[in-house]
Amino acid sequence: MADEALVKNKQVVLKNYVNAGLPKESDMEIKEKSIQLKVPEGTKDSILVKNLYLSCDPYMRNRMKKLEDSYVPSFEPGSAISGYGVAKVVDSTHPEYKNGDLVWGMTGWEEYSLLTVPGLLFKIQHTDVPLTYYTGLLGMAGMTAYAGFYEICTPKKGEYVYVSAASGAVGQLVGQFAKLLGCYVVGSAGSKEKIDLLKNKFGFDEAFNYKEEPDLDAALKRYFPEGIDIYFENVGGKMLDAVLLNMRVHGRIAVCGMISQYNNDKPEATHNLMYIIPKRVRMQGFIVSDFYHLYPKYLEMVIPSIKEGKIKYIEDVAEGIESAPTALIGLFIGRNVGKQLVVVSRD
Repeated sequence: MADEALVKNKQVVLKNYVNAGLPKESDMEIKEKSIQLKVPEGTKDSILVKNLYLSCDPYMRNRMKKLEDSYVPSFEPGSAISGYGVAKVVDSTHPEYKNGDLVWGMTGWEEYSLLTVPGLLFKIQHTDVPLTYYTGLLGMAGMTAYAGFYEICTPKKGEYVYVSAASGAVGQLVGQFAKLLGCYVVGSAGSKEKIDLLKNKFGFDEAFNYKEEPDLDAALKRYFPEGIDIYFENVGGKMLDAVLLNMRVHGRIAVCGMISQYNNDKPEATHNLMYIIPKRVRMQGFIVSDFYHLYPKYLEMVIPSIKEGKIKYIEDVAEGIESAPTALIGLFIGRNVGKQLVVVSRD
């Protein structure tokens, strides 16, 4: 292989495990390595991709810890971290992929990645929508909202729906799906700007800033005087405790995430679980990858809604792989407005 086929490959590398507390930009570093733009000789069923867009997601916080018995492995200190992204195939020894194919799925946080197990990849068929949507609306976040709301919560028209972290990548979609179905929807978020978006852009019936509510139970009673049928759980902690006091009989809670707990040394206790008994509430955690077989069905539903302007999506875009650590950390202090992604390259 001629030397000219070697190119520089900037990577985002985790320095050491971060087991407690808020991660810092300095827990990661940008390293530059070199890579050949060809799948190594004799390596079967592999692809080399150029990464275009990277998705910043809350679950990545747990991968910075030294995990035992987790559905997703820890990052390896000293190596490039990985996550969902959009990429273009540069070279392939895999029969299902050819040069120039656009894909989304699990890739490295680097400029180029050699993917030897491209099982968690989806070919991008619809290129008449923004490619960045495949980091969120048409990717993992969209499937998370779809699976959690439709499959776990089995919603019905007219039900009362509450979404926490409602302006984030998943929450903004859950609220809009619920409105399309004819539900009453309230969301919470942590700034005036986000509350305005929920009401004026995403069409939520009501929204409130949880930071301005000293009594979350009272806030929920104000917006849901008759109680909550469906809670889409993204935050955990005190919010979950308040919601448990306000669920209706046969209510459903889809537990998507608990971002308020990810940086705690010890998780906060939940005090009001007993209320799920008299109210016959079903509370279920879920992992989006269990539902990827429904991806074609999801696209059938959502692509027409996007083209008709019925689904709006807001992205928070960071430019350049060097900005990736700051963008990721921003998720845990609520700095992002909408889906946080990083542009590595636009072509």
